[in-house]
Amino acid sequence: MEFETENAVLVNLADMALLFGRLLLSLLFLEEGIELASNFDGALEAMAKLGVAAPIATATILLQLSAGLAIAIGLMTRLAAFGLGLFCLLTATLFHTNFASHNELLHFEKDLAIAGGMFVLIVAGGGKLSADMVVRRHWKTRLVA
Repeated sequence: MEFETENAVLVNLADMALLFGRLLLSLLFLEEGIELASNFDGALEAMAKLGVAAPIATATILLQLSAGLAIAIGLMTRLAAFGLGLFCLLTATLFHTNFASHNELLHFEKDLAIAGGMFVLIVAGGGKLSADMVVRRHWKTRLVA
């Protein structure tokens, strides 16, 4: 099933699925980034207990917010997905390795699954319903003109 938009660009179910998938993936990072930023001192204190220095903790919050937003709107989707995919791999391997705990194993596996989703976005890109596509069309028309 395809739908025609104002600019006669066909949008199909795959593009709508990419949009929905991007929104679902970004929700986790935006919510967590907002939570950490709104309680910044507490977040730094909690991360310090895990051995994470303040500059790294701050960069983590900025990554979650900026890359989460980028993926939601589909701007620089591949780069944002790469950053968050690596972040998830690092989080899994650094903080969720006590496999004797079923909860830790579950967090490890969820981080790997989210990283997998991010790596799929690297390949697929943002789709037609993304800011990437708007930027691409803008530059294409400027180069032709």
